[in-house]
Amino acid sequence: MDLLLGIFSAFGLSASAGMNAYIPLLVVGVVAHYFPKTLNLSAPFDLLANTWILLLLGVLVIVEMVADKVPAVNHANDVVQTFIRPVAGAIAFAASANVITNVHPVLALACGLLVAGSVHTVKAAAVRPAVTAATGGAGTTPASMIEDALVITTSLLSVLLPIIIGILLIVVFAFVIWWLTTRKEKTQPA
Repeated sequence: MDLLLGIFSAFGLSASAGMNAYIPLLVVGVVAHYFPKTLNLSAPFDLLANTWILLLLGVLVIVEMVADKVPAVNHANDVVQTFIRPVAGAIAFAASANVITNVHPVLALACGLLVAGSVHTVKAAAVRPAVTAATGGAGTTPASMIEDALVITTSLLSVLLPIIIGILLIVVFAFVIWWLTTRKEKTQPA
């Protein structure tokens, strides 16, 4: 069961990093720093719990949150974050997977990179441009606030209650399969 919970936690954190690179890393670092019995990071990921790294991550969270709320700046931020978010997802995945499981670090980093990169691509290339176009930029700030709340919630649940993340992953996966199946049936000629 610990293996499964570790994997759920790792996927939840890396998916969160695809929307905001620094919040999941900050959550992992804060929990590991203040509650080491809950989350005891192994080297080199234990650096996330270092006070100076936590301060740096806090500043980076604020910078990214502010940049993401400004209509024109958010697109430039997404371009810069195209390289940062997948790396942050890889670090979050590997740090949390190695807490409970013995997942090979290269596999953990690759999984985190793919998950965070996929989420970032959907956000930056599809969702955000659609919100901006549909609202003339007025929806940028509310969309960003919703994303921030979602990332904070998902990150905390991933660390503290990974079983909920596992259930959500299964539900979302089932929904996507159902949606793809029904969409395919609707597009095929009768």
